[in-house]
Formats: sequence, C-alpha cells, structure tokens
Amino acid sequence: MIARFKEWFNKLDNRKWFVLGGAALVVLVVAVMVNGAGRAAQAASASLQTAPVARGNLVATVGATGSVRALQSAALMWETSGIVEEINFAVGDRVREGDVIAKLLTGSMPANVILAQADLQTAQDAMEDFENSFGDLGISQAQKALADAQDTYEKAARYLSSISNPGRAVDIDQAQANLVLAQDRLNRAEEAYEPYAGRSENDLVRANFLLQVTEARQQYDAALRQYNARTSGSGSTPIAQAEADLALAQAQLDIAQQNYDEIMAGPTALQLAAAQARLAAAQASVDMGYIIAPFSGTVTDIYPNQGDQVNAGSSAVQVDDLSTVQVVVEVSEVDINRVQVGQPATIVLDAVQDVQYPGEVVAVALSGNVTQTGVNFRVVVELEDADANVRPGMTAAVNIVVTELEGVLLVPNRAVRVQNGNRVVYVMRGVSMQPVQIMLGASSETFSEVIGGDLAEGDVIVLNPPVSSFDPMDPSNQFMGGGGFN
Repeated sequence: MIARFKEWFNKLDNRKWFVLGGAALVVLVVAVMVNGAGRAAQAASASLQTAPVARGNLVATVGATGSVRALQSAALMWETSGIVEEINFAVGDRVREGDVIAKLLTGSMPANVILAQADLQTAQDAMEDFENSFGDLGISQAQKALADAQDTYEKAARYLSSISNPGRAVDIDQAQANLVLAQDRLNRAEEAYEPYAGRSENDLVRANFLLQVTEARQQYDAALRQYNARTSGSGSTPIAQAEADLALAQAQLDIAQQNYDEIMAGPTALQLAAAQARLAAAQASVDMGYIIAPFSGTVTDIYPNQGDQVNAGSSAVQVDDLSTVQVVVEVSEVDINRVQVGQPATIVLDAVQDVQYPGEVVAVALSGNVTQTGVNFRVVVELEDADANVRPGMTAAVNIVVTELEGVLLVPNRAVRVQNGNRVVYVMRGVSMQPVQIMLGASSETFSEVIGGDLAEGDVIVLNPPVSSFDPMDPSNQFMGGGGFN
C-alpha cells in the first residue's frame, strides 16, 4: 500500500502540486472566516440591551431656567441731594406702606425742597377749606346766603310794587303812624345806649344796647321808605331805580341758589381732582427728602449709611414683598402652547441643594421675545411653600407639568431612532432585529407615549441597536431623547 502511494506521489508534477495547495488554502480561509463571523455575531448579540414594551404612567414636563423675584419689588432712589440724617430700619426689617425708611438733613437739601414745606402747608389749608365748603359749615353758610338773597329780593319786589301803585289815604295814614312809632322806638333806644357808649367794645351790656339801636334804626328806615312810597307817587326816576335794585337782587338770588345747589350735590370729580393734585404736588416736593415704603414688605438692602452725602438718582433702599415669591422663566415657542395657567410645577434652586419647592403657573405671556436662539415666551411660576432660604435674584430650574397620563404604552427615549424622517424602534423577532415604525405622543425626559405603529405590549425592543442597523449617511438619523408632542 505504501509502495503504491509513493508511486502515485512521484508521478505528480509541479503544476498539480500548486492546484492542490491553493485548494487547501481556500478551505482554511473559509473556515477561519466562518469561525470569526460566528464569534462576532455572538459578541454583538451579547452587547445588545433590550427591554419589553409595557404600559405605565407618564408625566410630561417643560423645563426652563429663570430667576426668583418677589411679588412686589421696589428699588428706591434719592430724588434730591443731601446728607443722610436718619435710617429707621435695618435689612430684614418689615415695613408698612407709608413708613419713612430714611430721611435727609433738612438744611443739607436744595432751597426749593426746603421751601416746599411752606407750599405744603398752604396746600393743606386750601384742601381743608375746600372740604369744609362742602361740609356742615359750608351747607349752613350757603343756606344763610340763600335766605338773605331771597329776603332782599322780596323787599325789592315789594318796594317796586309800592311806588308803582300810589297808596290810598288810609294806607298813607297807616304808614305815617308806623313811622311815628319807629321814630319813638329809635329815640328810646338811643337814650338807653347813651350811658354805655363810652365803654369798651367788648362790653356785653354796651353791645346789647347798641344792637337795640341798630334794630330800631332799621325799623325806622323801613317805615320811612314805606311812608315815602305811599306819599311820593309814581315818578319815573324812583321806579327805574327800584327796578334796577330788583334786577340786582334777582341776580344775587340766582347766584346764591346755584351755590347752594352745588354744595348740596358735593364736589365734582374735576374739582376734587384739582384740589388733590395741588396737595399731591406740594407733598411730592417735600417727600424728595425722604425714602418712604411704597408698600408693605421687607427691607432687603440698604445702600447708604447715616451721614453719607447722596445725590439725586443714587440708590437708597430695596424693598420686597416676600409674602409671595415667583420665578420668571423663558419658555421656547416649541413648548409654549402646552403651558397654561394653573399647571403644577417643581422648582429647584442652585443655592438650596436637594430641595424641591412646589409651584403653580400664574401667568403666561401672549407675545414672545425674539432672541439669538429663537422666540421665547415669559412664564411666571409662583412658589407655594417658599421658606427663608428663597431669596430674590436666585437662579432656579423649573419643570412645569404639562401632561399626566395613566396606563399608556411607553417606550424608552433612548431606543427611538429616526430613519428617513420616520421614528422607529428595533424589535427582536427571534434572533434578528427588525425596525418598526411608530408614532409618539407626549414625552418625558426618559419615556414617550406610543400612539401608533406596529408595536404591542410585551414586544422586546433594542435599547442600543448597532450603527449598522440604520443608514449612518441619513442626516435625519439621530438619537431621540426627551421631546414633546410629536
């Protein structure tokens, strides 16, 4: 047997030896490649991370960063120059609206501010007179003026009537008798007053007798006019004068009536506004030397010290109403339509570690601000349980809860890819991966809601499909993290 093999081996020429060697080499390379591919497949399969598709709850949020502010905030400045005389509060003190926080030394202020004190007193007096004119005193004075005008008018009317119609003999006799009686009363009153005429004007007895003389003389003058009217006839000159007196009395009565009606109706809005404006202008000039709290709050900063020289426009005091604290953030136009007043939010401050403050959206701007990165809309979130650690000006990260879903089909965001403009996930079908197109709804930072596509609960999806499973040249292909409504 061995001899026969040697004989066959010796008969082979060199060309046949080359063919046989090449065939053996091919077999060896194929074997090595098959073995390497198997190992590579095993390694790739071992490196895949998978997870089953399941239902769960989804809380979708919109995140933004902003700064803390008080509900009301005022940076108060000096309105004139001078030397700080008093600082009545310290940082952290509570103030009420109208409290004087600080004031300047009067003599150190400009002359116009100092003289404003006198202007203020004049304006206050004018305001008091204005108010009194519509009060009880003003009403009483208007009533008396109206009554006097009415009496004057009636007397003028009677006098004109009397001289226009000459009296009868009996009327003349009566007028003469009244005149004689009035003359007698006047004589007796003057005689009674005479012993006291030299006394002081403040003497009550003298004043009483003088009053009796005055009243007696008025009665005598009236009786004389009545007698003259009965005896003088109807000359044109006395009648013309009487008519003029009556016209004047009518005009005075009309004015008194108008004044009374206006006082009874009270001041008009224009009158009140004008009076208040004069007083406010004078008060504002005086207040230039003071720093006054514009609302109730907390003093959060004081810039000058007592004795400092300050100028108009220099910073004085910061007052904040810390009873309500808010965070103002800028939300992108992509997300703004999902943000609404009343939505809950969580706030985290850089300065307060490991604490989440609850909050609520209280305002959403209707117009946006154009920035270098796009259009942003201003959103105000109010903190519900702010403590002493929360201070205006701090940086805050806000997450606004825009959607809360229960029992929806969810996929991890890290498993979603984009191919040819479509969102896909890779599902294990046996030992191979297959891309499945899906439609997404709401998204959180880690999961998205599946609202369409050939994906069912329990399907095993690949969280980290290899690069070879999609087209790397497709610019739309990217990792899908976070998101929103898609």
